[in-house]
Order: sequence, then C-alpha cells, then structure tokens
Amino acid sequence: MILLASPGQGAQTPGFLQPWLEIPGVADRLTWWSAVTGLDLVRYGTEADAEEIRDTAVAQPLLVAAALAAYEVLYEGTDRGPDAVAGHSVGELAAAAISGVLSPEAALVLVRERGRAMAEAAAVTETGMTAVLGGDTDEVLAAIDEHGLTPANVNGAGQIVAAGTAERLAAFAEEPPAKARLRALSVAGAFHTEHMAPAVGALRRLAPGMSVADPRPRLLQNRDGAVVASGADFVDRLVEQVSAPVRWDACMDTMRELGVTAIIELPPAGTLAGLARRELKGVELVALKTPADLDKARDLIKAHTS
Repeated sequence: MILLASPGQGAQTPGFLQPWLEIPGVADRLTWWSAVTGLDLVRYGTEADAEEIRDTAVAQPLLVAAALAAYEVLYEGTDRGPDAVAGHSVGELAAAAISGVLSPEAALVLVRERGRAMAEAAAVTETGMTAVLGGDTDEVLAAIDEHGLTPANVNGAGQIVAAGTAERLAAFAEEPPAKARLRALSVAGAFHTEHMAPAVGALRRLAPGMSVADPRPRLLQNRDGAVVASGADFVDRLVEQVSAPVRWDACMDTMRELGVTAIIELPPAGTLAGLARRELKGVELVALKTPADLDKARDLIKAHTS
C-alpha cells in the first residue's frame, strides 16, 4: 500500500524547482498556475533567495504547486493514483487536489488566500516557531505550556514545534527542556495557533463557494490523523486547521494501522521521509527531490500499489 506525502512550509529551498523545469510540460503548467495564484512561481522556484520564499504568501502556493507538478509527472500515463494521501500543514492543500477533493486550480486559489491571510495575521504580532528535538515528550509539552506557548506541530520521532510570541520563544530558549535541542524555524509567524484566528475567518467566508468532491484514495487529516471520507468535511477541517495544531504523529499512527508499506514524499522532499524513517520501521521510502528520483519512485509504485 503506497502513500504520497506532501511537505509543509519550511521545506522550501532556493532553486529547488530548477531541475523539474527540464521535464516537458512542467514549465507550461507552472506558468498557468502562476496566473491562478498571481505569483511568478517559476521565478520563485528557481531564482528567488531564501528570504523571498520565506514569505508566507509566496511559500505556500509555491509548495503546493511544486507537489502537484511532481505528482502529475510521477503518475503520467497511468490509470490510477496512490492508495492514500497525506499532507503536512499547507501540504494538505496538495493532498486535497491529488485525492480529487479539489481541482488543482481550486486548491491553488485556496492556498493563495490562505497564504495571504496567514501572512496578514502573522504581521499583527511578532511571533515564530521553534523545533524541539529530543527530550522526554511529556517534559517537552509541559515546558511549552509553562512558557505560554503552543505545541503547533507534534511530528512524532522526537520532534515537537513550539509556537508563540517572539518574547516567549526567547524565554523558552533560555530554559530548554532537559536533553532537548532547540532550532528556530524559517517561518514568518506562529502558524497553527490562536494567532492565526483572523485567517480562519477569512477562509470560512471563501470555502463555501468551492466545488468539492469526495476523495478517491484514502485521505488523512492533520487534526487527529483520521481518514476523512467526505470532501466537504475535509475542507472544513482544512479551514479550522490553520489555527489548530498539526498532529503528524497521529497521521503516522494511522499509516501504520492502514498497513502502508511505502511512502513517496513529494518535493521539496526530505522532512517527512526523515520522520517516517525513524517512526515507521520497515516502510520503504523515496524522497522525490529531483527528477533523478523518479525511477526509484515509479519502481516503488509498481511494487507496492495495492
């Protein structure tokens, strides 16, 4: 059983789209999606520096477009898709399109507005996110709570992301949990916390007008790792998830329960494959970073598609 995973914000790196543009049709697809999003996705994915693509309003559409472009290349000429799909944070928008809940264009319009609304919410107060690596899980969560922060991402494999105001994150850094390492993340705000409440309101007004279908493959959701059978329910969850913690640990628990035997992480790949490597022993993995990884990914699909 094969699952496609789409990464979240922070996975992007300068120039990561460059090798994909060598594949016929990809540049044309991205040019069309640039018109949909109002962003020059080709330039942002090839020429922009790290600070430019750190901008939430840029990073989110860029990540979703990259995942969808790679998915279309990966499954070109086949008559079926993956057995299951999951996305981390904004990666859920790519998962929604891959599963058929939204068209690619609808997903990109929604992520365009999501990115703008979250960027506006992040500008209200200076906030951020810090990865906590290692340490005892209960002690880490207690320390996050003690400093008035939110465990915005519970990623499993010894990784939790604390989010909140810059002042509280600085105090947290001075008193880290025992045996834990802290790493500030290159994001523009405290995503998946109460600070994103204004963005939730903006998306609530937009979402009812979209055409939505029920997912074809199994579709996992970040709130609790549940397999969601209703497209409308999934979109509702997408909207509310903007200010709610991402439970990727619960998603991996569901992958285990479903009997997932192989995972392909779409570009810019690496983060989710790394978590799965530590948490899901025995599951075969391909981090689809460049077109050079396509043959490995296609071999995995042939071997594991149920």
